[in-house]
Formats: sequence, structure tokens, C-alpha cells
Amino acid sequence: MSAASAYCVVFITAASRREARRIARLLLERRLVACANIIPGVESHYWWEGKIDHAREWLLVMKTRRSRFRAVERAVKQLHSYQVPEIIALPLAAGQADYLRWMDASLSGQ
Repeated sequence: MSAASAYCVVFITAASRREARRIARLLLERRLVACANIIPGVESHYWWEGKIDHAREWLLVMKTRRSRFRAVERAVKQLHSYQVPEIIALPLAAGQADYLRWMDASLSGQ
């Protein structure tokens, strides 16, 4: 198992910039994520309540350790306006060593 495999990228969509910023800020303050990117203007199309729907959303791209995913999930579910928020994670296949060390320091408060 490579060192990078201990990390993941978490994707969360939010209904507004305000909600995205609130989620990012709380997860950063709790040191559940090392970094949160907020991407505006995502156009999402999806199945909801038996029909195809769509929405303009804000996408959060967050970097953290895989061991923190459940805590991230719990925190987001408490804050999020959606009944079923998107909270998914993809493992890192590789990562630049200095960046991974920075992530560890950020998550531990060093």
C-alpha cells in the first residue's frame, strides 16, 4: 500500500455558495480536512423522487485522510440542507510527498 492510499478526495455538492463556505469552514476548523476547494456553477442532472431533475450547485473538493471520512460524513449531514447530500470519496492513487506531509500537518494542527 502506497503512502498516498491513506488519503482521499471527498466530493460534496451544496445548494449555495453560503452553504458550501459554511461546510468548508466547519470541516477546516475541526481539522477534518486539510483543504477545501469550492467550484461554482456546477450543473447537476440526477434522479430524484422518480423523475430526472437538475440544479445549479457548488462543488466542494476536499482533501483528507481516509480515516476521517466518517467524521466528515457526520459533520456534513448535520449542516447540509439536502435530504440526501452527495458525500463521496475517492482514494488517492499517488500524491506528491511534500503535499501529503503538509496535509498531515494541517490535519494535526502543527
